[in-house]
Amino acid sequence: MEQNFDQFAKDYRSTHTKSIKAVAGADSFYFAQHKVKELARFEKNNSQIFLDLGCGDGAIESYIAAQFPTFSVTGIDISNESIVVANKKEISGCRFLWFDGVSIPFPENTFHVVFIAGVLHHVPLSQRQNLVNEIARVLQPGGRLYLFEHNPYNPLTRYLVNTCVFDEGVHLLKAKESRTLLRKAGLKILDKRYVIFFPRGRFFKWLHKTESMLAHVPLGGQYYFRAIKELPNQH
Repeated sequence: MEQNFDQFAKDYRSTHTKSIKAVAGADSFYFAQHKVKELARFEKNNSQIFLDLGCGDGAIESYIAAQFPTFSVTGIDISNESIVVANKKEISGCRFLWFDGVSIPFPENTFHVVFIAGVLHHVPLSQRQNLVNEIARVLQPGGRLYLFEHNPYNPLTRYLVNTCVFDEGVHLLKAKESRTLLRKAGLKILDKRYVIFFPRGRFFKWLHKTESMLAHVPLGGQYYFRAIKELPNQH
């Protein structure tokens, strides 16, 4: 994986919020929580073994622990400093580990759910397929992957990425590129949804309720895929 976030670890959330809030209308924590709400559309609180690949400072785990208190959660990241920050939070049911960005340090068929949000656009093009293959390897048969990425067709998203200190030099993935990575890894795509169509400011609040009806319109600020590792007899 390409970028090292150690230099941003202690102030990541405040720096991220400063970069996005004036335009997006909400802080960094809002968007972490929003992703957990999307997970809750499909996942139940039933003792799942959960991997957050690219967990950063563990902000999303606070919301995972609240929404899914029976989950056993592991977060991994290439930024050791971010892992230190995450572990200091002592979030119930969560642990945080460093990894090298290439090999996920767990045996095959370990996790019921893998979550990866805003990570692949930081990964060099030549390494992306390997990372998705690794995700498929550690998923249990019947396990689900949730892959969130920025939508390069949304002009507001492109502006925020182009002005964000964390995103210098990144290459955003079109949805069809993400789809190809998943399929080549042998995962079956269950759904693709677009989210965050409107800024989160008060003026746009009345429009937020319409976003679920727009989920398949390819203009949202982000998109996500829900995919499954099929059981052997389903191939």
